[in-house]
Amino acid sequence: MDEQVWQPLTTVEGLPLRGGEGRFRLLETAESGLAYLIHYPAGVGSPTHAHDHDSIVYVLSGKLRGVVDGVEAVLEPGDSVTHPRGVAHRVQALTDAMWVEFKSPLPARPPIA
Repeated sequence: MDEQVWQPLTTVEGLPLRGGEGRFRLLETAESGLAYLIHYPAGVGSPTHAHDHDSIVYVLSGKLRGVVDGVEAVLEPGDSVTHPRGVAHRVQALTDAMWVEFKSPLPARPPIA
């Protein structure tokens, strides 16, 4: 894997992040999907959104509050959650947080920017 540069993360599915901006690195891409490394500083969160792919989040550090289809959970290192395609969800960093997010199938357009 080539060393990837961190990119600013200001939108998710075309909607602006709340409370500031995060950053991301594209880790790998395959025909069937991709993986991002994502970092949100404390207080930054995504708006409620849904997308055309499934996402699996694996928390590496920090603490996140996630809501998937109206069900809230607090995620810590080693925890994971699935955001099924078409299901409304959001996430907020309660502390500085970093996670790997796997997306499959390959999104029709870049889901974050």
